[in-house]
Amino acid sequence: MRYLRMLLVVPVLFGAISLSGCGKEAAPTPYKVDLEIWGLFDDSGAYQESLTAFRELNKDHINNITYRKMSEATYQEDIVRAFAEGKGPDIFLIRNSWLPKFETLIAPAPAYQFSEKEYRDAFADVVARDFIVEGKAYGAPLSVDSLALYYNKDLFNAVGIANPPSTWDEFLVDAKALSSIDAYGNIVQSGAAFGTAKNINRSPDILLALALQRGAGVESKGSADTFQIAGDPMNGALDFYSQFSKIGSESYSWNSRQHYSIDAFYEGSLAMMVNYSWHIDTIRRKNAKLNFAVAALPQFSGSQPSNYANYWSFVVAKNKAAPVIAEGQPAPFPAGKYNDLRVHESWQFLHYFAFPHPAKSVTLRNPLSDTSVTLPIKDDPTKLYLDKTKKPAARRDLIEEQKRDPWLAPFASGNLLAKSWRIGEIERAEGVLAESIESVDRGENTVRGALQSADAQVRAIIERK
Repeated sequence: MRYLRMLLVVPVLFGAISLSGCGKEAAPTPYKVDLEIWGLFDDSGAYQESLTAFRELNKDHINNITYRKMSEATYQEDIVRAFAEGKGPDIFLIRNSWLPKFETLIAPAPAYQFSEKEYRDAFADVVARDFIVEGKAYGAPLSVDSLALYYNKDLFNAVGIANPPSTWDEFLVDAKALSSIDAYGNIVQSGAAFGTAKNINRSPDILLALALQRGAGVESKGSADTFQIAGDPMNGALDFYSQFSKIGSESYSWNSRQHYSIDAFYEGSLAMMVNYSWHIDTIRRKNAKLNFAVAALPQFSGSQPSNYANYWSFVVAKNKAAPVIAEGQPAPFPAGKYNDLRVHESWQFLHYFAFPHPAKSVTLRNPLSDTSVTLPIKDDPTKLYLDKTKKPAARRDLIEEQKRDPWLAPFASGNLLAKSWRIGEIERAEGVLAESIESVDRGENTVRGALQSADAQVRAIIERK
């Protein structure tokens, strides 16, 4: 018996096996399933080592475990179509804001897999807030990303600024010192990419972060949130943000004619921009010689520190059609049990892949015979992934490690402060906020009027769910 042979190799783990009846080992009920994972952005190399290791650990119950990189352009449509045809993945990525939209397609973790406390202790608060609904966990992310300040060190040095701003008051002063406007009113060098939407990457996220810092409320109902758009915090955030594109303002340093913010930054004509960690590599690829660094997102003096999170998490498909067994061939799983076993093994893999394992071991359970075995693991799968991809961590223990990394530290620390907005149709809501910014920049609306209109549009989006 294979489990008994394991005990001879790892005798100290004897107590991990569930026993029943007269002191004899309960016979594990046999079954095998395949697992398919759908993801974005990462090539299979980021996962393969951990997939291979898990299959070897769990080869009595996993035939194959494969990763498929999907197209971002059609991803949501691909998911919906695949599940409609009964051919969806077992595990797939969703954006943290999408839970209200995909909740009916997602299976929460079985209660026996881990406790709510274990989940909250393992991950940054924003993860628990986004993916725990009524005590059940719906997702397991490897990485969380939040906003930080990118700054051009050469431009800072040229005007005698030794350190990046830590408050928005300092940001205002530095942006003015770093801006250069010619005799014709053209911005030759911009201190900061603030004030517009279309030519600033992730402008709605920046606005939301400013609003959160000013005390904007996010209220949760089930898996969805309402964000306080028409209120003083958001009004103050947009008023602060829009001053940078107002001609005649002391803070004027940006307008709609400037190059796209990422382009302007790597070209060297922009001193500061706010963005996520994934654009570190973008800038390095575009201009390897650019002397730049990243710092923590500035905060309003006297306010509660806050940040905004935008990230992706793995979830488990709720239902999937059982594979067709060739006539005359034995079924690799008991009749009627395929979906339960597939969900179980999917969450068992995510627990292995995304959670901390301080004892350097993982417990694998057979839900049919209620037996389990605890096996040693060589490497931390999450750390392997993060080391390969250079992404900020979702797990608290790895955030603590990344605080020592000069590039990831601002994002990792920001993850501990971050909040988010679960609205399902987040892309449409972001479009509404972007148009609010643009309408103020064009002088077609006041800050208050633009946000009142945005609030009505977002409410309509939620009601059409």
